Amino acid sequence: MLAPDAVAFLKTLLDTPGPSGFEAAPARVWRERARTFATVRGDVAGNSIATVNPGGAPTVMLAGHIDEIGLIVTYIDDDGYLYFGAIGGWDAQVLVGQRVRILARGGDVVGVIGKKPIHLLKSEDRERASKLTDLWIDIGAGTRAEAETRVTVGDPAVVDSRSVDLPNQRLVSRSIDNRIGAFVVLEALRRYAESPGEARVAAVATTQEEIAYHGGGALVSAFGVEPRAAIVVDVTFATDHPGVEKKELGEHKLGGGPVLTRGSIISPVLLDVLRDAAARAGIPYSMHAAGRDTSTDADAIHIAREGVATALVSVPNRYMHSPNEMVSLEDLDRTAELLAAACRAITAQTDFTAR
Repeated sequence: MLAPDAVAFLKTLLDTPGPSGFEAAPARVWRERARTFATVRGDVAGNSIATVNPGGAPTVMLAGHIDEIGLIVTYIDDDGYLYFGAIGGWDAQVLVGQRVRILARGGDVVGVIGKKPIHLLKSEDRERASKLTDLWIDIGAGTRAEAETRVTVGDPAVVDSRSVDLPNQRLVSRSIDNRIGAFVVLEALRRYAESPGEARVAAVATTQEEIAYHGGGALVSAFGVEPRAAIVVDVTFATDHPGVEKKELGEHKLGGGPVLTRGSIISPVLLDVLRDAAARAGIPYSMHAAGRDTSTDADAIHIAREGVATALVSVPNRYMHSPNEMVSLEDLDRTAELLAAACRAITAQTDFTAR
């Protein structure tokens, strides 16, 4: 079970706004905790790296991205309304009527997302899905000049909500994808530090994953850390709620443990290390198949430098890319424990060469 101080840290991390490209605030929270048991540094891409057992070998990187999806101001009209684009992948339907927090230079500015009321929509428009271009942000300004004293084009924003506890150890937050990955790799590093093995282990809170068509912070950190092996932690779709096709996505339940990916880019050696560690520790898990890429940081890391033996461990997540994503604290605990155990099992004799 996660310790109370770990849960408190997790909630602070989740509640601190930091969309892709603007992750400095949650990164500071992450590094502050990491400094209590690890050597910590940053890089020009905004990644945060915490290292334990610096003289050990081989080097294992644990990567979880710290960014979240968000919005960015693109235009301010004469009446002071803000128009915006997406940072990452949004379903515009979930944004209608939401409060947002704009991260402006002079301090946070709260606004609401507006849309023409249903009473005023023509019948054919009522059945049409909203687009981002149908929406605007109202910060209470009366003119463009007034709005521009508080915000500017290029200011990022997030949905203005805080984490919420639900029964059965369930946690709800807007930023679970994938700030819980950054949490898990740091919690795993803390547990590894209590009883280290031979490996030098670096936990990395990577940046820009949600917009990382170019590799993002993960690619930069893979060059900087120079790992022999890397375990990426992200979320995956929970399939224990209505409307999901298990035949396409597999069976992954909240509280069912981590999800291990097997597929084209995954190191079979590192996957076996994880499965063996789970068996020894009695940690339940499910399997996910990925015939091509994974749409995670693993895609960039596994081809970095001369190649990095890479595995992907995911946490089941309901309602992904919405203001109210949901995970199980038990799954976070088990995933951190699995990663720490796997790192202890890796030695200088572990051969990751494809065979």
